Amino acid sequence: MTHNRPSFLRAVFHIKTNLKEEHDNMKAAKPNIAVRLKSDLILLSAAIVWGGGFVAQRIASAHMDFFAFNGVRFLLGGLAMLPFVIKRLRGSTGNLWWILPGGILLYGGSSLQQAGIATTSAGTAGFITGVYVVLVPLLMTLFWKHKTKAVVWLAAVAALGGTYLLSTGGSALTPSTGNLIVLVGSVVWAFHVIVVGFAVRKVDVFIFSVGQFLLCGLLHLVSSLFINPPTVNAVLACWPAIFYAGLGSVVIGFTLQAIGQRKAPAADAALILSLESVFAAIFGALFLSETMNLIQIVGCGIILAAILVAQLPAFQPKSPDAAGENG
Repeated sequence: MTHNRPSFLRAVFHIKTNLKEEHDNMKAAKPNIAVRLKSDLILLSAAIVWGGGFVAQRIASAHMDFFAFNGVRFLLGGLAMLPFVIKRLRGSTGNLWWILPGGILLYGGSSLQQAGIATTSAGTAGFITGVYVVLVPLLMTLFWKHKTKAVVWLAAVAALGGTYLLSTGGSALTPSTGNLIVLVGSVVWAFHVIVVGFAVRKVDVFIFSVGQFLLCGLLHLVSSLFINPPTVNAVLACWPAIFYAGLGSVVIGFTLQAIGQRKAPAADAALILSLESVFAAIFGALFLSETMNLIQIVGCGIILAAILVAQLPAFQPKSPDAAGENG
């Protein structure tokens, strides 16, 4: 197996080099206000769809293991889109290798999150997952020397605080193995947001989406075979939830994310996507009879305010001196 090592190292170097090149290209391209507003609205739509996916996942959890559920829904989403991208695939110019890190990170983030939830509360897991809002600008700064505006940093920290109030109701967190696993998953989610931001500028967004869906679905389905294989009866028992999760959360939600991130900085995208927790709480109250206390409502308000504050500079005229700065 040692003869494969140089090829592997070249592949890793290739990924790092391409990420650096894409970051440089992103800094040079500044979308106008109309384009940026469209991107923000698309990302907001993705957050709304994902919020509804919370309800579907809760319903399906009574019948199917998480790995099986994710395997079925991601494969359903990928296969549903496949006929529409075959023609695009024939005209593709390459760079399809982006699908590999996209699909693996998508699988890793969701798997680690669920593994952690098994030993911690859903609210705590929701908050810790939300740490990716801060991790995205941090990782962009550390690895790609990306200049993130101070207002985005402040908004990210504020949004994280709002997520804490919304997810835990203000209760104190206690250290646990489950919390640590979810935190590692949050790092993976952060890298996924970053990779998607780079990938959709190099690969057809629909080809990339289908590729990462199919890879993620296969990895989940294989995992389920060793843990709790899905049964036909289980699938039939929760098919409405699978239908929404596969065609809604996967096809519509993740594709909207990929489209929206074509013209939105990764840090800003992470902030907008953090609204998923707000819409999850809203849909939970509407369809699952869940309730929110005053502290959780305040948390929602903080998240919304943080996102609005972070987005305002993008819709103000930029001076020539700010031309080299990326929001």
